[in-house]
Amino acid sequence: MEISRIERADGFITDDGSTIHELAGRVSLPTVNQSLAQATLEVGGETTEHYHIEAEEIYYLTAGSGRLRVGEEEADVCAGDCVVIAPGAAHKLWNTGDEVLTLLCCCSPPYRHEDTVLLDD
Repeated sequence: MEISRIERADGFITDDGSTIHELAGRVSLPTVNQSLAQATLEVGGETTEHYHIEAEEIYYLTAGSGRLRVGEEEADVCAGDCVVIAPGAAHKLWNTGDEVLTLLCCCSPPYRHEDTVLLDD
């Protein structure tokens, strides 16, 4: 059995601009059908609008607050909220709060840069 811990997970910046610490997936604990990562977005930060060709994504916010756009819909989000983002759905996240926005991201199939299509200029 392998065990992953957030404190030991190497961070990297995804194509959308968020900082990711992968707990399970291609660069950490090996997975076949999904990945799990903690993402952070600094106060005033925002991701680049993007979509994933294949991956379905689940966002579960664990700290902070922000605004999320998925397709044509926008909503305020905060710790405790969970959102499912379908493959092909454009999405963007802003940290509108006064603390770091932290969320768990689950992708199926596992996250990979090549599956991300950037939309912002």
